[in-house]
Amino acid sequence: MKKITIIGAGIGGLTTAISLIQKGFEVEIFEHSPEFKKAGSGINLAINAMQVYKRLGIYDEIIANANYTNSMNARTMKLSFLMKANFKHFEDKYGVKSVAIHRATLHEILLNQIGKTPIHLNKKLKQLEQHNGLVTLNFEDGTIHQAEIVIGADGIHSKVRKSIFSNTELRDAKQVCWRGISNAKIDKKHGHELNEIWGKGNRFGFVHITPNKVYWFAIINKNKFKTKDADLLDIFSDYHQTVKDIITETPQEDILFNEIWDLKPIDNWYRDNVCLVGDSAHATTPNMGQGAVQAIESAMAISICLKEESTTQKAFSRYEQIRKEKAQDVIRTSWFIGKLAQSDNLIVCLIRNFITKITPESVTIKQSDKIFKLNY
Repeated sequence: MKKITIIGAGIGGLTTAISLIQKGFEVEIFEHSPEFKKAGSGINLAINAMQVYKRLGIYDEIIANANYTNSMNARTMKLSFLMKANFKHFEDKYGVKSVAIHRATLHEILLNQIGKTPIHLNKKLKQLEQHNGLVTLNFEDGTIHQAEIVIGADGIHSKVRKSIFSNTELRDAKQVCWRGISNAKIDKKHGHELNEIWGKGNRFGFVHITPNKVYWFAIINKNKFKTKDADLLDIFSDYHQTVKDIITETPQEDILFNEIWDLKPIDNWYRDNVCLVGDSAHATTPNMGQGAVQAIESAMAISICLKEESTTQKAFSRYEQIRKEKAQDVIRTSWFIGKLAQSDNLIVCLIRNFITKITPESVTIKQSDKIFKLNY
């Protein structure tokens, strides 16, 4: 078997490495960060992600370090239900549960599965070249590395992608997001719920990642904010007291801020002996909670294809055929949801809420099943 070089040691890169190692491949990883930090926010691992981790044998460890989520709810600013999607149907069908977990905790679990696989830190890729069946990696520290197969898992601003495709386009969603971990003691009825609250030009979501820690995010339209230090209590002053408590009980220095972008769907995910996984191939807006989850899916799919196909090219082609349609459907749907959920037009908001409220549960189940089902 050829040795596989992975660029990026995030959730997608590490999951790819674990899956490849379990299939007998020799793997090495290059990561641009000088160290792995414990900081970060939360992440929801939906039914499709947990199916992958069950196959990889780390499902139980994740369950033990996460908070089980039994439903996903859309609510009004006063926490009245617009939509409630219970996960019981999918738990029974697929034999796994959805969870919310701290990103750093998940990252540590994945790192512990790598074993003696070398991870080279502080390696910022400058450019990549392919000649005579080999890939030359040039790093910013001046070092050069030769590889047989390269998998780019280096995120939305992927240097790997830019090295093999020059015409890809990032899209500005014109929204900004704050994320944090709160110590707020909120109503126990929310203990296992994924909640997203829709307002007018803003949204707020929250979920427990442990019994005493609440991961939350707040999104507003970019034209309404002046600075990343905006007064969130003022922005969400019309929301339920639960939201205000969550914000108040969050250490301000730990709140993360970022603009929301995605990657406009691209035609190809590989060239010769270089292939993309995760955000480098299919970065999406966060509106479906599927960003990291789709990376986890791609990690499993590419390892299966490399194991089962006779050549690298056949493996990459099959991987693209398996994953591209679904991943790009997520990109398009998430973009649409983001625009609808963030509308600052009162009439649009009223219509949005009404349609969401009358949508039959059977429709929600059918739509969700398309996301949760694995085809590999």
